[in-house]
Amino acid sequence: MTTFTPKKFRDQFPLIQNMLSSNLNLQPKKNIIYFDNAATTQKPHDVITRQVDFYEQQNANVHRASHRLSNLSTSAYEKSRQIVQIFIGANAKEEIIWTKGATESINIVTQSLARNILNVGDEIVLSVSEHHANIVPWQIVAEQTGAIIKTLPLTSDGYIDITQLDAVITQKTRFVACGHISNVLGRINPILPVIKKAKSVGAITLIDGAQAVAHINIDVKALDCDFYVFSAHKMFGPTGVGVLYGKKILLERMIPYQSGGEMIKRVSFNKKTTFNQLPFKFEAGTPNIAGVIAFGECINFLKPFLIDPASLYIQYEKTLTKYCYDALAKINEVRFVVDGLPDIGVISFSILGHHNHDISTSLDTYGIAIRSGHHCAMPLMQELAMDGCLRVSLCAYNTKQEIDVFISCLQNILADNHNSDPDLTSVPINLNNDEMLMVIDKFAKAKSWDSKHREIMLIGNNLCRLEKFHRNNDSLISGCESSAWLIVTSCEQLKYHFIGDSDAKIVRGLLFIVLSVFNNKTATEIATVDIHGYFKKLGLENHLSPSRSNGLLAIVDRIKSLVS
Repeated sequence: MTTFTPKKFRDQFPLIQNMLSSNLNLQPKKNIIYFDNAATTQKPHDVITRQVDFYEQQNANVHRASHRLSNLSTSAYEKSRQIVQIFIGANAKEEIIWTKGATESINIVTQSLARNILNVGDEIVLSVSEHHANIVPWQIVAEQTGAIIKTLPLTSDGYIDITQLDAVITQKTRFVACGHISNVLGRINPILPVIKKAKSVGAITLIDGAQAVAHINIDVKALDCDFYVFSAHKMFGPTGVGVLYGKKILLERMIPYQSGGEMIKRVSFNKKTTFNQLPFKFEAGTPNIAGVIAFGECINFLKPFLIDPASLYIQYEKTLTKYCYDALAKINEVRFVVDGLPDIGVISFSILGHHNHDISTSLDTYGIAIRSGHHCAMPLMQELAMDGCLRVSLCAYNTKQEIDVFISCLQNILADNHNSDPDLTSVPINLNNDEMLMVIDKFAKAKSWDSKHREIMLIGNNLCRLEKFHRNNDSLISGCESSAWLIVTSCEQLKYHFIGDSDAKIVRGLLFIVLSVFNNKTATEIATVDIHGYFKKLGLENHLSPSRSNGLLAIVDRIKSLVS
């Protein structure tokens, strides 16, 4: 596919064409509206087919044998490396290191280079808007070496504030690492002046391009950054594959921090082990061969659309972004994280008077996938004085019609919430076995996820709210998807009674359901509760995300810790 039209492009993605399957208990079946592309993109036919073809026709390990299958797989594997080299404008294919993703790429730089050259008092500069993947590895290496982390502030509209470069990047700066595009704000950061300033003080630069590679043409020579990292799965490629681009002069001086097969030149018990040449010295063990080969196919698919900034592909994404932003702006309750149209289709916002998780789970009942939470950017959320937000992230297989459906459903959700009885939130419920049977009965009658979700939200109204002074760090449930609290209110005849609370109505509903099976039981009885069996009986086990399931388990762990 070399010419872009929205329909032709969309037709390449099989999952987008599917209906949500009947085993999700959606009645009637719904079209998937997938607005979570900043987390991961869907895959086109050609990428899927190429990965399958490898396993069916070429499967063999690379670089390690002289037989025909190994030669075929090695040739295809190394061809993908060359495709990436050309894609980002690297000088040599040796500068392209295969990794599991941008996260591993950053860890290689911190542990193979930064750890060996940083000293006490040296400075690492990050931006406030970084993803955790470009924060935590630097925190670890700072702790290992005694280096100090400093942050570049943002402008009011969400860009790195280049007027502060001279104040933050100094002669003590050894590394500067920042995102090309924020995964929350959707702004293309002014990285050229950041890189230029870093070079002026001799600092090494790393650019996290995970959000950029599917939307803009990347030329690492023009950027003149020392490292550039990205992941295949955010640009229509396979999961578990990423790229570390590094200037050859730096890669050659780096010591691998992972070791094993392939990255070794010579191993002996009597002499020092010597490492392989670039790029192989950083690629320990059998790699994701099929993923790498399919990644090459992905770039061949995507590259033609990115070469020209005025291409129909890029213009269509801009049109979608403005259409969605303008539609959201017309909803009175919408509050954007920062004002102004984003540069790519990443639009983050909150809904006044509504918890983010309540909105996202309600949209899920319509078959609409958006993201809620802190988006692996907690420091940014803290800077913005927010607990989290909603994020719609668009790409070129999305349509204006999907945006219309999303806006209509969001308005319906807000209207439903406005019509709910606010007095219900103050009704105290003393949960007992009758309450547990009531919950089971309600969910037995609710056949579809839509109706089960509605029951959870309604049940959330019946949970007795905790007084504010009880919602503190001592009662906070660690590991829950949104802030939630739990206390023991009484223990009569060795039987415990708990009250929980959350700002999210969906979590309050889940707390009610959990407490209905734990309240008024002894510590021995609590220890023997089969929570998984209980949720299976309710028909909820297929509908709760792993993070929400983990939150439920965190609630259970908290209950058990309180009675132990």
